[in-house]
Amino acid sequence: MISKDAKIYVAGHQGLVGSALMRALQAQGYTNIITRAFTELDLRNQADVNHFFSQEKPDYVFLAAARVGGIHANATRPAEFIYDNLAIELNVIHAAYTYSVKKLLFLGSSCIYPRDAQQPLQEHALLTGPLEPTNAPYAIAKIAGIMLCQSYNKQYGTNFICAMPTNLYGPGDTFDTMQAHVIPALLAKFYDAIKNNKPEVVVWGSGKVYREFLYVDDCAQALIFLMNNYSGCQITNIGTGRDIQIKELVNTIADITGFSGKIMWDTTYPDGTPRKQLDISGLHSLGWQASTELRDGLIKTLEWYKETQTLGIQ
Repeated sequence: MISKDAKIYVAGHQGLVGSALMRALQAQGYTNIITRAFTELDLRNQADVNHFFSQEKPDYVFLAAARVGGIHANATRPAEFIYDNLAIELNVIHAAYTYSVKKLLFLGSSCIYPRDAQQPLQEHALLTGPLEPTNAPYAIAKIAGIMLCQSYNKQYGTNFICAMPTNLYGPGDTFDTMQAHVIPALLAKFYDAIKNNKPEVVVWGSGKVYREFLYVDDCAQALIFLMNNYSGCQITNIGTGRDIQIKELVNTIADITGFSGKIMWDTTYPDGTPRKQLDISGLHSLGWQASTELRDGLIKTLEWYKETQTLGIQ
């Protein structure tokens, strides 16, 4: 168990997962959390990362820093997605070994699994088939991070663990409709339609695919739980165990935003993987499960987004 005064470094503390981790750690009474903004520390720079670790010497590391984005961002900036994520992982994981970090948690993604793997996706499905082409560079970078952790554990006896969350959403997300993941992009579109009295909303894809979604504060609780209760090289899925068709998700978001206009489906945009539901029996067997229902999480996220719009933050 992590003592309340242990020095904990949250890499990526201003991002979706990192900010949720900060809220959760502080709420649980952890008092010695260290952070660095991107303007203070570029994790892609090996020398700067080594200097930071040599000076701060954290006991525990949550590696939540990453280059992330939705299907459009992945398709148009693949070089950034593979380079930035590989550089971050290489530098932080190696520095954690070099400066004797007690335990590191690497945050991966459910996109590491093969496009056509059997549903629900079990951890052992990794590397059993081709990836989804629309986000393969990002997925390969995340797979490399897993292999780094496992290799350092094997060769050097480190305690580096890997968690694979499903699609996340919640406060702190990116709502730029050209860069965002599906839920924040949809919330932004429907909120904009209500605010500006638009008669229709255009949604990318066919709406026929299925996705699983996890409220980010639940994910943060799971990450702290794993840091306290799990060690080993086996990756661990984090999710709800339930998925939803995108058409149903869109209808739910239209309902909670109060939009009653026309929904247009732009099928010139790709759907991505047909289905991506995680097998979370491993996490359940350890004693953890999510607590936020999707509709409740969507309402919380919408309220947060409305507030940021009112304050002019986004």
